[in-house]
Order: sequence, then structure tokens, then C-alpha cells
Amino acid sequence: MKILLYNPDNGVTSNFMPHLWMFLLQALTPRGHEVLLIDGNTKPMSDPDLVRFALENDIRLVGIGAMTRMIAKAYRVADALRAAGVPVVMGGPHVTEVPDEALGRDGGPRHADAIALGEADETWPCIVEDAARGQLKEVYKPVDALGQERKPSLQEYPQIPWESLDIGQFNRIPNFLRRIMKHYGTEWETFHIIPIESGRGCPYGCEFCTVTGFFGDSIRFRSNQSIVDELLRLKSRAHETRGKIAVFFVDDNFAINVKRTKALLRAIIAAGAELSWVAQISANLLRDEELVDLIAESGGKWIFIGMESIDPANLASVNKSFNKPAEYAAVLERLARRKVYAITSFIFGLDNDSTGVAERTLSQIREWPPVLPVFGQLTPFPATPLYDRLKKEGRLTRPQHWLDFTPFHMAHTPLKMTIREVESEVEHAWKKSYSPTATRTALDAIRHEPVPYRISHLVSRMFFRGIYFPQKGAWAWVKLTARNGRAISSLIWESFTGWPNGTHGGGLLNFDVPRSGSTPTTAPETPVRRE
Repeated sequence: MKILLYNPDNGVTSNFMPHLWMFLLQALTPRGHEVLLIDGNTKPMSDPDLVRFALENDIRLVGIGAMTRMIAKAYRVADALRAAGVPVVMGGPHVTEVPDEALGRDGGPRHADAIALGEADETWPCIVEDAARGQLKEVYKPVDALGQERKPSLQEYPQIPWESLDIGQFNRIPNFLRRIMKHYGTEWETFHIIPIESGRGCPYGCEFCTVTGFFGDSIRFRSNQSIVDELLRLKSRAHETRGKIAVFFVDDNFAINVKRTKALLRAIIAAGAELSWVAQISANLLRDEELVDLIAESGGKWIFIGMESIDPANLASVNKSFNKPAEYAAVLERLARRKVYAITSFIFGLDNDSTGVAERTLSQIREWPPVLPVFGQLTPFPATPLYDRLKKEGRLTRPQHWLDFTPFHMAHTPLKMTIREVESEVEHAWKKSYSPTATRTALDAIRHEPVPYRISHLVSRMFFRGIYFPQKGAWAWVKLTARNGRAISSLIWESFTGWPNGTHGGGLLNFDVPRSGSTPTTAPETPVRRE
């Protein structure tokens, strides 16, 4: 049986890396079935085109996974496929929290033949075999003998065959730039950001977050060896395919168990498995100097920190008092000293926010080492404590906002601001943070760093700007490049005059993390364990 796993885009924003769930389910599919992958972010297709693809390829089952911001598109695609006679199973956080919506039990239309609730590691093989027999059940849920929800252990983790998968659609280098790089004989022609998980779950329970509800409040970890083996295979693939690979550890808090994280990072270093990587780590855990040393030595380049607010009262209101705004600057300086920089996330529209919150936040950011700030409005996702509280208080303005997704638009009434004021604050923060002036200021703050390092920072800023300001298509990038002409021309000049042999040299623009005096371990052809 041929199966299609489809991850929808929402038609507005794009993801910079593929979603792990597709590769994980592909690896968990029983033998004898062929699995095709399409990510709508990197391979956009209209609904008729997707249906045509499914029919022409004799697809007998489509699995669709979607977060809340993508669910409206997911439903539309599912409806089109089912109308053409192709069975659809849906899963993911949103379907798990609002299962009646997908099955049409809430009075609305039905969108799926079957749904998978919770983590599908154990239920997916059953879904596939039932579909092959034409006997799909409506609901699949991992439960124990007593009917209680069971979370899968990650100790026997499936091996994702990165070394042989076709991941061409996820190459982050634009087509026009690939041709230029190939023409000039650069040593690498592709760049992929690959998702890896080392654990699941979060005990913190922030009011607005969906993680604890979906993955639970207890932490489950993979073995360190399975992660090292996976990194070695990725590193080997990058070398064999003239590409570069960076890893995004998609754990919701990569260092939630600091002792364990240190052991993992030491194992990565000892095996020579270092690749450039990004992870999400809360600020309170980055007080540990040894942890930050290991992050840098193992290849950590960017750390996503959910700062949310510079106001302690706001943090308390959403159950995130473990964040201490007074420590933010020290944490960022600690990272910057090791050439590890932060992606800092802020939420506007919290209950203690008032007009001017954007400029107050920006004034703090200007005191810090250069960061990549991202801003959004408080969003009540279904089944979160925040959603339930706002519903009880009568403050929801769009109770099913996900069915009419619009980025950066609020779905509830703030306490001390109007909806329009919050949205204006978000826009102001993005405009100021990613203006050509702000970019030149950020680059000037790291002017003593090697040119390749500053180039990577400039490129990152240009990509992150696209989170708020759509920049799809070559013409959009031409205009963006022109707006940042001064910064770009300055770096080009230094590249010719100082890189790599001048005072600003720093070696090639390299996403690998070679260690002096060490030889990377060869990736095993057949790992001892199933990852």
C-alpha cells in the first residue's frame, strides 16, 4: 500500500525546517508499505494538485499532522482528498485537543476518516494495517490494559534513515543561489536543518503552552548513544553529498535535566559527532557555566529562549515565574562570550502589558549582545489553561480562531490595552528590530568577529525578518537585499580585503564544528540499536 504523509502550510507563514513527525512515522511504518512525504512549506501544492498527485500515485492512505495554526488548511486538504475517495487519518496536538472537530461530532463537517490521539508511535503501525485491510477505526489512542493513556518510551527509538532519505525539498539554499555556488565551485551546495528530539515532556506547565497537555509533565529521554549515532549518520551524509547540515533539537526544553544534558553533550564531543545545532532552553537553566561551555564545544550556535516578557508580573500571570528578567542580560552575555547567540521570544498582550510595551522591551534588547528577537501576541490555544481561563472570563473574541487563521491577530480582549494596540506594538517591535539600521547596529556590535561569522548573523536576520514580513519569491529578496545594501557591501569588501588571511579572517564559512586534535568517529553502517 502506498501512503502519503502530508504536512500542510497555512498559506501565510513558512517553516524553516521539516517536521519530525513525518520522518518518525515513515520509520515506524510496517514493512511492505511505501511512504511518500510532502511538506507544504517547501513543496506547495494546490488542493486539486495534491488530489491529482494522490490519485496518480495510487495513494491508499493519507496521514495529515497539523498544529493549530495550520489546521484550517489541513481540514481543507483532507476534505478534498476524501471527496476523491482517498482515506485520511489526522493527528497532532490540535486534533488531540479538539477531536470532535475533526470527526464532525461538534456539529460541523467531518474532515477525517480516522484520528490518532496523542503520540502515535504505538498506534501508527495499527492504523496502517487497518487501512490496508479497509477496516479503519474512527479513533486510535495509546492506552494500557486498564484503558489509561500510555506515553511511549523513547529508549527503543526508531532509526530514521537520514543517510538514504530524499530530503531535497528541504534544502534551505534558494535555487538561484545554488547555481551561483556550483558555478564558483564552493565546497558545499546544500544546507539542511534537520529536526532531532532527545526527549519529550515538560514539567513547567506555562499557562499558554500546549506541550504539557500533549506530551505530559514527566520527561522521557532517548539514550545518549542513539542520539550520537544519529548525529554521526547526518555528519557522514553531509560529507558524502557536498552539503552542510545543522540540527534543531526540537525538545521543548533541551536542558530540562541539566545533569543528563551535560552527559549527552560530553558524549557528542567524545564521539566527534559535533554538528552546528539549535535548541530551546529556558533562561533559568543557562545560569550554569559548565553547561554553556559544553553547549559551545558540542556545536551549539543559537539557543531559543522564551523570555516572553521583561515584566515579572506578566510572567507570574502565565505561570512562568521561573523566568527572571533581571538575569536576562547575564544569560545572554554568558552565551555571547562563547559565540553562542540567542533567539529571544516575547509575547505582547499579557495581562499587565500597557501601551509602549514594545519600546520598553526594545530598550532592554539594545543593552544586550545582538540577538534575533521574535514577537507575537498572546494566543489562547484550545485546551490550554489560558484558553479555559479566558473563556470563563468571557474574554474570547474568536473562540475558534484557528478556523480562520490570520497571523498576528488576537483572539481575545487584553486587560489594559485594546486588540489594535497590541497588534500595533507587535508590528512596531518587528519593524524596529529588523530595519536596515538595526541590522547595521547588530553587525557593528560584533565587528571584531570573523567575517564569516558576521555573514551568518546577517543571513539569519534576513530570514527571521520573514516571520512577520512576507518575503516569498525572488523579487522580495531582491528588494530586501537592496534595503540592506550598506551592510552587505561592507561585508563583501571585508571578505575581499581580510578574509581569510587578513586580520578579520576566521576560516571558511563552515557549519561543521571540527575539533582540533580529534578525528570524527565513523558513522556505523548498521547501528547496534534501533533509534
